[in-house]
Amino acid sequence: MAVKTFTSEILTSSDTNTFLANSGLVYVTSATIGSAVSSVTISSAFNSTYDAYKIVIAGGVSSADVSLGLKLGASTTGYYASRTGAIYSTAGSFLGADNNAAQWAVTGTGLSANGLFGAIDLQNPFLAKYTFMQASYAAATVAGSSIGVHQVATSYSAFTITPTSGTLTGGTITVYGYRLG
Repeated sequence: MAVKTFTSEILTSSDTNTFLANSGLVYVTSATIGSAVSSVTISSAFNSTYDAYKIVIAGGVSSADVSLGLKLGASTTGYYASRTGAIYSTAGSFLGADNNAAQWAVTGTGLSANGLFGAIDLQNPFLAKYTFMQASYAAATVAGSSIGVHQVATSYSAFTITPTSGTLTGGTITVYGYRLG
């Protein structure tokens, strides 16, 4: 669809409906994180409407500085990822990997009383194909990105966020679908 620039004309219902129907990110669902929970599962997050999704984790607190892992459905195998980052104090590099892991280990962070952070993109989670993941993370001493693939060709509608230790309280996990094409 070509981009339309509005100047001084009247915005018609047809124009409004067309631009709303073709917007980039579309809200799918959200959940408020409970009190002192060791994981959060979002059911009915993925469906046949979208092939790509953005998951945003914001607000809340963690009981310690933690990484936030992500698991699709009940699958506990086949997670691969490469993590790169920079150490703030030295500008040195930080490398990490998931090799046939039980979940993607770093798709966000919790910085104790300072909040939770997650910005995760997924492609194909509902399709019976491999799922691809890209995420950013910002911890107390390092920040970077994680890119990976779940090498299990299964359709998933749910996912679970789990801290490396301790618990999460409050905040919101919101799922958006990417309207492609």
